[in-house]
Amino acid sequence: MKIAADKVATFHFKLSNAKNEVLDSSYEAEPLPYLHGHNNIMPGLEKAMEGKEVGDQFSVTLHPDEGFGRRDPGLEQTIARSVFGDAELEVGMHYQVEDDEGNLQLVLITDINDKEVAVDGNHPYAGHTLTFEVEVITIRDASAEELEQGRIELP
Repeated sequence: MKIAADKVATFHFKLSNAKNEVLDSSYEAEPLPYLHGHNNIMPGLEKAMEGKEVGDQFSVTLHPDEGFGRRDPGLEQTIARSVFGDAELEVGMHYQVEDDEGNLQLVLITDINDKEVAVDGNHPYAGHTLTFEVEVITIRDASAEELEQGRIELP
């Protein structure tokens, strides 16, 4: 069986940056499952998975537009310190904030002073060229429920 639209595949991966530094890996955990053809993983990786079979191992380098996207300066902003209440904040920590539409967003705190907190809502890997080393572990047909939801339920 090959990876194609409406198939559920699981895979292990190792993610590295342009300096060949390992940023993330699934090899010490469970393989990552996803429903192919439903935009559940980044576009460049999904394209590279198409047609692969169980046991296939490959490497793919993704430029920002195919991966986590380009950095958006509009996602960097300064928020009044009072918005965070009594929360203990540190530069480098992630914090969940609510946007104007009531959606929750994870931001990185980049600077703090008595009156303001600078945050960055970009994904940490946005703007980076990344290399995935991938091993396909399983492939199966998606269930009717998975197809209806457009994704699989993670355990």
